[in-house]
Amino acid sequence: MLDIIHLLPDSIANQIAAGEVVQRPASVVKELLENSIDARANNIQLIVKDAGRTLIQVIDDGMGMSATDARMSFERHATSKIRTADDLFSILTMGFRGEALASIAAIAQVEVRSKRMIDEVGTMIRIEGSELKIQESVSCPKGTNFQVKNLFFNVPARRNFLKSNPVEMKHVLDEFQRVSLAHPEIAFTLYHNDVEVYNLPAGKLSKRIVDIFGKTYREQLANCEEETPFVNITGYVGKPESAKKGRGEQFFFVNKRFIKHSYLHHAVLSAFEATIPEGSSPFYVLFIEIDPSHVDINIHPTKTEIKFDDERAVYAIIRSAVRRAIGVYNLTPTIDFESDINFSNLTSTNRFSDSPNPITPSFSGISDFEKSRQQSSLPSVPKDDYREKRDAFAQSNTENWRKLFDGLEGFKPNNQANLEFEAEPMTMGSKANDISDEDRKILETQEISAIQIQNRFIVAQAKSGLMLIDQRAAYERILYEKYFNNLKNKKSFTQQLLFPKTLDLHAADFQLVMEIQDEIRALGFSFEEFGQNTIKINGVPPEVQEENEKEIFEGLVQQFKTNQTNLQLDRLENVARSFSKRSSSKYMGELSKIEINLLIHQLFETAVPNYTPNGEPIMTILSLNRLAELLIKK
Repeated sequence: MLDIIHLLPDSIANQIAAGEVVQRPASVVKELLENSIDARANNIQLIVKDAGRTLIQVIDDGMGMSATDARMSFERHATSKIRTADDLFSILTMGFRGEALASIAAIAQVEVRSKRMIDEVGTMIRIEGSELKIQESVSCPKGTNFQVKNLFFNVPARRNFLKSNPVEMKHVLDEFQRVSLAHPEIAFTLYHNDVEVYNLPAGKLSKRIVDIFGKTYREQLANCEEETPFVNITGYVGKPESAKKGRGEQFFFVNKRFIKHSYLHHAVLSAFEATIPEGSSPFYVLFIEIDPSHVDINIHPTKTEIKFDDERAVYAIIRSAVRRAIGVYNLTPTIDFESDINFSNLTSTNRFSDSPNPITPSFSGISDFEKSRQQSSLPSVPKDDYREKRDAFAQSNTENWRKLFDGLEGFKPNNQANLEFEAEPMTMGSKANDISDEDRKILETQEISAIQIQNRFIVAQAKSGLMLIDQRAAYERILYEKYFNNLKNKKSFTQQLLFPKTLDLHAADFQLVMEIQDEIRALGFSFEEFGQNTIKINGVPPEVQEENEKEIFEGLVQQFKTNQTNLQLDRLENVARSFSKRSSSKYMGELSKIEINLLIHQLFETAVPNYTPNGEPIMTILSLNRLAELLIKK
């Protein structure tokens, strides 16, 4: 019988390895920038065309390579960073695996020119698909010039999986920001399609943060520093008032290597506890210096995941350092000794607090949703696939809900025409939409017996007790279905601004806006590019014409990024959820009797009136027995 096991050719083996190392153009950018840093460069230039599809070029003034080293660098597992297994536990360089250049050369057309200070001439090497084409001596300046052309030219399936140029460029910008933040002592420049995006001179970390994220960060930074025998913490945190909804800009660096670590992120959030609204996140750029023997970075080729041998100690030190930074710079709220502490504690933890900045819980996952569901008396909410079942149940379920409000269509306030809610009937077969027959009979009146409490609650009478409605959450559900229908049907209205507003965005946010510009316009926004990383807002949806247009637009982008990180949503769903979440907060005012009735009417016309799009409960019913229990003295 013939033997069937054989060694793969190097070209195929390199393509397999490239699947882990090179996932998109941003992966190449990361590897090349880190190589330049390891070469002790003082100036690094990144040139990108077509978001990296056509060209990724990195030019540095580092040590350069000899002719032999330049050729050896493209071999698998060839590296100058380690020599023995023990070296894995004392790594201070960015790279060490020796896989990156071989993987890049396997799926692209690569040309490198490199020269050391002691050499009279440099070396030029050209490789295509792991095949050496040319190696010759050339005249070139000290350092290395690395060009990667036509990424995935010989792996068309991988190239087809790349996203649009704005999406891929956003990932490139993310990698560039991380590397440049980690090394403020190095000058960086970035060009995209021959346009300068960033020009970052060498300097202090605080200046680098301002150069990348904008001048508004200048007054938001608080120095964070802690030295211990085990670990040192340095960097900056943002003031609580600068916290953003969603994830925002947050960076951890361990020995100047960017990492993602949810446990340490929780340490920072716990340090900011009670100083920022729940659901918001502070800005931070924190550097962790620790003996390499206490961490393991050899987990994944991207090297963004690491393990500490004592995570609890690192957690405690970071939490203490951030808390001390907040205290030193007087960022924590002052204590009001005249207030009732019991009442303050109650309102600070109450989701429906009427304070100016109520702390409201956010939906972070299935476990949080199940917890909120179990605490309420309402049945579970259906999954997001309800739209697929909508047509089958639309007729019967809509009729049931309309019975709740028979007579409202004849109610004309002040002899004016009725306010109509134009909504496509959207329902589904679910117990979440069921209310007892007794409750339905009470609500079948010309005017629903309901009142507003503290501009936040709507309380409606039901035969079985009281129906309690969260006003903001109700509007979020109503607006979500309106916006989703507009996006799906490509039907929207725009209110033109008398004076257009200009909005400066971070480079990454600008790329994101360009990526979803069709969906944003479908909401009713009218805008255009107005220079580098700047847009001009010419019109807004009619619902927000009296609001701060720039804040609304920025809030939409921030919420979209948050949903993109925490939830797996398609683009239309994400945009609709993001804008409804941001727009609903403006409805926290006083409502007239007519508006209260209309709100309830509109809410029960929606597909899932019991829950917001993120799964937060909108209403609950307090039974008569429950009300009686509240009055019984224990």
